[in-house]
Amino acid sequence: MIVLKEGEALGWILKAGWKGVCPRCGKGHMFKSWLKLADKCESCGLDYRFASPDDGPAFFSLCIVALPLIFIVVWLEVAFTPPIWVHLFTSVPLMVAGCVLPLRPIKGWLVASQYVNKSREAGTDALWAQLHGEERKPD
Repeated sequence: MIVLKEGEALGWILKAGWKGVCPRCGKGHMFKSWLKLADKCESCGLDYRFASPDDGPAFFSLCIVALPLIFIVVWLEVAFTPPIWVHLFTSVPLMVAGCVLPLRPIKGWLVASQYVNKSREAGTDALWAQLHGEERKPD
């Protein structure tokens, strides 16, 4: 189990998410396929059911990559008025690659952030305690 000191959380979140490793131990794999989270860490047994990145990776990918690329594509169209095939061979592949490739690290960062910051939905303390073998504190 990794013990984080004050100020180390962000670095660990980014490292664990980028490499796709378990945010608890740093050894096991977080993903079992491109974007599918593993059921649990094969090294320390961390159950990934707590994680709910939902549409976060797609949202951040679109905001960080797609919006700036749209401005470039529009500028290309207005400045040079190229034929449509130019957009098919430049703009479309850039948009697809730019939006799909960052999905896995972004999802990893969100899952690691949820674990490190003990983020959970209201009313799920009992489930969190059960998943992590902790004794639930009375309300």
